Amino acid sequence: MKQLEVQIMQQSYLLGCPEGREARLLDAVERVDTAMTRIRDAGKVRARERIAVLAALNLAFELADREAAELAAAAQPAVPTPASTEFGPDTDHSGILTGEDERLQALVRRLDEALGNDGRLI
Repeated sequence: MKQLEVQIMQQSYLLGCPEGREARLLDAVERVDTAMTRIRDAGKVRARERIAVLAALNLAFELADREAAELAAAAQPAVPTPASTEFGPDTDHSGILTGEDERLQALVRRLDEALGNDGRLI
């Protein structure tokens, strides 16, 4: 296993990486760094740990949204489904929030309450 030294928000990390997967790891590091920097630069959250949690949630939501869009496209190839890139409500084609989207919005509200004065998730 190869080790790579990377930087995320100006902090160095030494990461293990399987041979031949360095480019994929560096791409992931860039995505995490970009997500964390965007949250930090918004000025609402200061603590590095909270920034990391919010970035992880946004990236996980983006991935889940993309997977759901791919599944929907596979099930109904004639109906394109745009993927959301940020936390936010999605609607079905009738404009009504779906049950999963309502649960996500409830989770966002709970996270906002837990963050208190540190700022809002979105």
